[in-house]
Amino acid sequence: MAKKAGIFDLETHFAFYGAYHSNPINIFIHTLFVWPIFFTSLILFYFTPSIYDISQIGSGGSHGLSLNFGFFFTLIYAVFYVCFDKKAGTLAAMLCFACWIGASFISGRLGFSLAWKVVLAAQLFCWTGQFIGHGVFEKRAPALLDNLVQAFLMAPFFVLLEVLQKVFGYEPYPGFHASVKAKIDAEIKEWKDNKRKKST
Repeated sequence: MAKKAGIFDLETHFAFYGAYHSNPINIFIHTLFVWPIFFTSLILFYFTPSIYDISQIGSGGSHGLSLNFGFFFTLIYAVFYVCFDKKAGTLAAMLCFACWIGASFISGRLGFSLAWKVVLAAQLFCWTGQFIGHGVFEKRAPALLDNLVQAFLMAPFFVLLEVLQKVFGYEPYPGFHASVKAKIDAEIKEWKDNKRKKST
């Protein structure tokens, strides 16, 4: 598989993300909290207007699924991830839709009056953890301050890809990991040099 260019240049995007997540503890914190942020967002999106109610399809009765903003939010993420990398992207897409289904079931049972409180508590907890990871361990501001799309759209996939690399040695194509590491090292060096110049 060849390296992709432009918006789907996974190597460049992953190197950008990696430059903000090089500390092992910060990486661990993000691994724990990024997907729960995605999941709880879908709980809230469940209560957006539905374009088409599919809850009665099939013989099992109502299952709470509807084509609302949460579905299209999930679809955008899933398509984007598959375009990045077919294997890891397909796994990420499946996780996205699993989150959507799970969030729909939970939302239907909680109701909006309780769901928004659960989402607020979970989001505050997860985001606080990530900011602590950056401030205390990484000692660098999070990527969302430099690239909002990168932080929100790509973070769940990059967390998964990082786990696949470390646990299974997965690479989207040969040489990917080495190339990304070189770019991360160069970017971190540039950041440290700029930080040193500003302090002198």
